Amino acid sequence: MLFGEEGQERLKKSTIVIAGAGGLGSPVALYLAAAGVGTIKIVDNDLVEQSNLNRQILHNDRDIGKKKVDSAAEKLQSINPDISVWAIHTTIDTITATSLVGNADGIVDAMDNFATRYLLNDVAITIKIPLFHGAIRGFYGQATTIIPKKSACLRCIFPKAPPQEVFPVIGVTPGVIGAVQATEVIKYLLNIGGLLTNRLFIWDGMQASAEEIHVERDPHCEACGTKKGMRRKRT
Repeated sequence: MLFGEEGQERLKKSTIVIAGAGGLGSPVALYLAAAGVGTIKIVDNDLVEQSNLNRQILHNDRDIGKKKVDSAAEKLQSINPDISVWAIHTTIDTITATSLVGNADGIVDAMDNFATRYLLNDVAITIKIPLFHGAIRGFYGQATTIIPKKSACLRCIFPKAPPQEVFPVIGVTPGVIGAVQATEVIKYLLNIGGLLTNRLFIWDGMQASAEEIHVERDPHCEACGTKKGMRRKRT
């Protein structure tokens, strides 16, 4: 009723890569499967552990020890048997990234480290498909949508990666941010609404408040800049 048979058919013909089958990947994959996105490639190299279960809602107690992608694919197919789910148990690195994405229509960043995020950002720019970024920590999260050459990319927003750390996450936070990412994917595929381009959505679960930060493309960005490699003028 929202977008008719034509819109549903468009979703069915789409392919989305979800990088990560954990806290963020779980709600994103569930909602995209339920919406009818025809092909979902879910990529992860990890196994399900008991400590994951508070936030990684694709998995349950009986899945402990299984490959996350296999556990995820089983749940997604049960939700919507009419879609195709590719369970890819591998590490995303400079060798595998481009081939894993293939001819997908978009990439969902559901990772927990900036090294892989930057790599996905570079692949998205090269292939010219969107990257739907999300990140979480505790009760806090963020999301943005990157359209190569049209909006700020991940390196424009975060020129340097924050220090790597291990941090706790409450399960509801990836639920909020994952739902935002899934919404962005659906809007993009259907060409409706306004995307989170050039805006960084910030969620504060402790205060139940949200805000956004306006961002812009950096012409000197080493990933997408038109003047990358050139020395900035001093001001």
